[in-house]
Amino acid sequence: MAPRRRTSNSDPNNSISSDMAAPTSHDQDQEKNQVSKHHPPYLPTPLERIALGIFPAILVFGTIFSVLSPDIRAAEYDHVSQSHHQDPSKAPGYFARKNNVFNVFYVKRGWGWITFAFVFSLLVQPTGKTPPAVVLMRRIRAGLRWVAVTGWWFFVTQWFFGPPIIDRSFRWTGGKCELAQREVAMGDGSVKEMLTAVACKAAGGKWKGGHDISGHVFLLVLGTAFLMQEVGWSALRFSGWLAEERSIVVSDGTVQSASVESETAIGEGKGEPVFNISGKTAIGIMSLNLWMLLMTAIYFHTWFEKLTGLLTAIVGIYTIYYVPRFVPAVRGVIGLPGI
Repeated sequence: MAPRRRTSNSDPNNSISSDMAAPTSHDQDQEKNQVSKHHPPYLPTPLERIALGIFPAILVFGTIFSVLSPDIRAAEYDHVSQSHHQDPSKAPGYFARKNNVFNVFYVKRGWGWITFAFVFSLLVQPTGKTPPAVVLMRRIRAGLRWVAVTGWWFFVTQWFFGPPIIDRSFRWTGGKCELAQREVAMGDGSVKEMLTAVACKAAGGKWKGGHDISGHVFLLVLGTAFLMQEVGWSALRFSGWLAEERSIVVSDGTVQSASVESETAIGEGKGEPVFNISGKTAIGIMSLNLWMLLMTAIYFHTWFEKLTGLLTAIVGIYTIYYVPRFVPAVRGVIGLPGI
């Protein structure tokens, strides 16, 4: 083999030295391996750790604030309803009242608002020069992920082959309907035990005695993390603002960058507006979610009820957005956001 010719720096035809040569495919493979070593597919990426860390930080801050605030400490608190006195003259703040406008028209219909932000973003977000067939497949898989997340929300708060998981956990920890207990004690054997909090309250009773997972914390964390994943990763990849941090386990068992399964390169829409009206709507919904999460942390529930609400939401997010990264069969069905 002929010896490699050393190029002089004075050569006018040579504008790039050998040390500055373009990376080869071998260099790119090494870079992918380095990324995967630093970011295991079963753990959140550095950016995701920051995003997910917002939730416990808000809950801790709100809990500490409620303990240190003289007005909140002095206010009457009902552990059965997990809230302060609802009389406007006695409540420690406007957001401590369950009839505040944000709780009535937003949180109580929270999953509807989150779904609206997701669908709006999915249909209006820019696609650049991405082939229509690729865009369609991404939307189908995004829809499947929405079905999965919505299913988890439904099982936890609405129905799970009978009472929802929140009510089942309350009963498993000793909770019962006070009205049913009282009437059974008085000899009315026709009264059936109330199996859900809704049925108990509708009958005029009180749902008390067990551990109550915070439904507000669960909803707000689940919905916000869902939008972060769906809108965030798509926007980052489209704009090229951030290199792909996610790693995946491919069919041969090796760990590689998530980009290997993408039909389009990072930055395909560089220079185009990313956060149009749909993106701004999603950001607005997430911001309002975080504000109401802070109000919940300050005024409602015990610290343990808020913790279990957080963990229940994280279980759903991890199953739908992290398990596919290291289980190719699952990823083949629901995919990853932006891929």
